[in-house]
Amino acid sequence: MRDCPQMFDRLTTDAKTPLYNGCTSFTRLSAVVKLFNLKARNGLSDTSFTELLSLIKDMLPKDNVLPSRVYDARKMLSSIGMSYEKIHACPNDCILFRNEYAPLDKCPKCMTSRYKKNLVPSKVVWYFPIIPRFRRMYRNEQDAKNLRWHADERIRDGKLRHPADSPQWAKVDHDYPNFGKEPRNLRLALSTDGINPHGMQSNSHSTWPVVMIIYNLPPWLCMKRKFMMLSMLVPGPKQPGNDIDIYLAPLIEDLKDMWNEGVEVSDGYTEESFMVRAMLFGTINDFPAYGNLSGYIIKGKCACPICEDNTDWVRLEHGKKNVFLGHRRFLPSKHRYRGWRKAFNGMTEERRAPELLYGDKVFEKVKDINNKFVKPFARDLVTSGWKKKSIFFDLPYWKSLYVRHFLDVMHIEKNVFDSVIGMLLNVPGKFKDGIKARLDLVQMGIRTKLAPIKKGKRQYLPPAAHTLSRKEKIVFCKFLQGVKVPEGYSSNIRNLVSMKDLKLIGLKSHDCHVMMEHLLAIGIRSILPKKVRWTITKLCYFFRAICSKVIDTGKLQALEREIIVTLCELEMYFPPSFFDIMVHVTIHLVKETQYCGPAYMRWMYPMERYMKILKGYVKNRSRPEGCIVERYILEETIEFCTDYLSNVESIGLPNSRHLARTTGEGISGNTIVTISRKDWEQAQLYILHNDDEVEPYVKIHKDMITKLNPTRTDQWICREHNATFIQWLKSHIFDELNVKSSLISDRLRWIANGPNFQVFSYTGYMINGCTFYTKDRDD
Repeated sequence: MRDCPQMFDRLTTDAKTPLYNGCTSFTRLSAVVKLFNLKARNGLSDTSFTELLSLIKDMLPKDNVLPSRVYDARKMLSSIGMSYEKIHACPNDCILFRNEYAPLDKCPKCMTSRYKKNLVPSKVVWYFPIIPRFRRMYRNEQDAKNLRWHADERIRDGKLRHPADSPQWAKVDHDYPNFGKEPRNLRLALSTDGINPHGMQSNSHSTWPVVMIIYNLPPWLCMKRKFMMLSMLVPGPKQPGNDIDIYLAPLIEDLKDMWNEGVEVSDGYTEESFMVRAMLFGTINDFPAYGNLSGYIIKGKCACPICEDNTDWVRLEHGKKNVFLGHRRFLPSKHRYRGWRKAFNGMTEERRAPELLYGDKVFEKVKDINNKFVKPFARDLVTSGWKKKSIFFDLPYWKSLYVRHFLDVMHIEKNVFDSVIGMLLNVPGKFKDGIKARLDLVQMGIRTKLAPIKKGKRQYLPPAAHTLSRKEKIVFCKFLQGVKVPEGYSSNIRNLVSMKDLKLIGLKSHDCHVMMEHLLAIGIRSILPKKVRWTITKLCYFFRAICSKVIDTGKLQALEREIIVTLCELEMYFPPSFFDIMVHVTIHLVKETQYCGPAYMRWMYPMERYMKILKGYVKNRSRPEGCIVERYILEETIEFCTDYLSNVESIGLPNSRHLARTTGEGISGNTIVTISRKDWEQAQLYILHNDDEVEPYVKIHKDMITKLNPTRTDQWICREHNATFIQWLKSHIFDELNVKSSLISDRLRWIANGPNFQVFSYTGYMINGCTFYTKDRDD
């Protein structure tokens, strides 16, 4: 806008021009912004929005200046939007054609052409510069105030509620005091994952958005759509994989600049300018993306990036897979399970817990690795351990962090739940106790009594401790089918249960979250042996504790000891095939929480929701990334304008659906019912006996009855009071109104008069943020 005064003049003119002659409520600019706000919040397509503009233009007076096409409306706002960069990339992910490679027509590494035909680039990555976006954020007074929340308004009682309460946050302040003393300096998290913008229409396309999350903000804001900043968009159809570092280079350069020199910004809250700096606090990813960003191979033998070479793995000969056992190593040296042989692998456990890789130890492992970022040479990479030195180590502070890449509790919890429920219900594809698993038990000398038994041409599996009979499966599934939860708490559990196949179907991550933490432990109370049931219950308790929004640091050590014992007990009851890498990494979740703060600030739920929003931006299937970019820029523009317009809701901060419904509102099945005299009296008595303003009259009436009937019992007086109090109060209030009407409130007068005999009846009613249904409606 600074470089084009004409754009600024047009914008100023539009902001002053009335929508039509005599209009005082809307200008041309405010009308377009509010309509675009409606479009973005409801996901209207360009075609439907054009039709809406044409219809509204026809409704308005003829001299109105409202644009009639979405193209004209978008052109008005183009000067407000932030810029983005289109950077050409090698189709084989070797290089970005920028800096010294900018004038080249071919990739110098694989000699692939930069262009297709007619100088159309083969591959383009979109970069949204973060520095101007942070400048704009600080200009807003409320946003600038919120960015200081962690220093000014955070509760400091020793408990973990926010990453600002964590040792890693304190370590940055201690190691870099010049950075830590300025509370307005930014601490960011980076999250990325692959999405299929075509939904179910294609299974091969993978686009990778890179999103920045600002940890300076309070917990109820930092994971909201408005403050999740799209910084890069790596195009498909193939995922970048190990070569993602090539695409992250522009972002890392900006982060280095913001750390080393800082950027001058204007603080809208304090109305002063200062040099803001920024650092990357960590990355939030699922496990495959963890491997791509960190440079560690998360498949094969040593798949745990924390235990690394000390990962305890076993290759199952019949199951043809690697499993991860040996959790007794993490127990105290005198623990009784270390000496048990028969229940585990036939040997005592004398090894110590492995040294975990945190902080500078990882940098020492990778500092001498020579990176190779070319798809044709992917076969030359190592098959286990560290395959590259991550580009994040270019950041000066990166090697000093306790934890750089966060384990995603969301996907870990889902995978563990799927494994447990698959084991209990014998779900095809997820059942890990088949004939091959039993043969592996025999080969390893573990619980040989469970070996397959041949009867003729068929093999039978003896029941294990976790085996459920058909009757027990029916009991468990009926329990889940009968579960009713408050609206908005989870999806309808009943729809996830198949009584025909006795299994759960269509489970989403949040469904697994709810069942693991609240329902599973209840459902197995009567259908499993006590020891197995108690072990699974402790596993459920662990995930509920680790996902809490407030964590008592004094209880973390006990929680870590408990999950170690729980995993050891699972080894005693479940077959080795159960213990994939997702089950193993649960042992590291407590330590990571202790270092970096609550898990709910580091999991993928907000990112997955945001990915769905980005997928909804795609309206042209032939240009999915272009659709995402253009609609994101437009939404960014609308959010900026919304901050300066009244009566416009922000797109990225959704209102609660219970807003304005705290006083009570019927939502379905409205009918008028005439109640009986008996029901009317019972309702009226209940109100009168539970109202502070009526309480003195209750005492007066009872005293009067007692005085007139001194020989009667208290029980008789109470019955007489209930039978006559309604009419007596109505007459008494009427008499007082004739004498001293000013002392009788309107509320008391209305209560004494009583309700109508005809009342509204609903099958659904919402009050105080909760929704209630009648039993017939709910069934």
